[in-house]
Amino acid sequence: MSRVGNMPVVIPSGVEVKMNGHEITVKGPKGTLTQVFHPDMIIEKEGNNIIVKRPSELKKHKALHGLTRSLINNMVVGVTQGYEKKLEINGVGYRAQKQGKKLNLTLGLSHPVEIEEPDGITIEVPAPNQIIVKGIDKQLVGEIAAKIREKRPPEPYKGKGIKYVDEVIIRKEGKAGVKK
Repeated sequence: MSRVGNMPVVIPSGVEVKMNGHEITVKGPKGTLTQVFHPDMIIEKEGNNIIVKRPSELKKHKALHGLTRSLINNMVVGVTQGYEKKLEINGVGYRAQKQGKKLNLTLGLSHPVEIEEPDGITIEVPAPNQIIVKGIDKQLVGEIAAKIREKRPPEPYKGKGIKYVDEVIIRKEGKAGVKK
């Protein structure tokens, strides 16, 4: 029994769900998301709930059951509340600034790093050492945040680099003096 897959996805008021075969479109106050799901999964709309069922007890169908339900739930949450990832920049001279639809990062390299803001994503810089990535698509928000972090991942000795706000960097001790 899939605990995640068996839970119904509750559709809140103000959210419109259209089903065209295995293509589901969710429209809400923040925007519209469309996704095509695996043809084996049985997706039904009953009143204000979406219920996902699996056709058999095969391992593949068990895995798809929870995944499909989670993806539909993420779409509903995205169009109602949205998603955000917060990043923090640590290091002397490391900073971020927003210029139009571009994010400029000064990360101790010989050149500034520019990242273009894709459609459906907004990047905010409330302070020179903070970046907030917002959007309605959970996967895209995580992907853009990971691309920003990839430009200068935190190093374990001084903790310099770009990290998620809730990320814990395991620090290493520096080189110990040699005793004779």
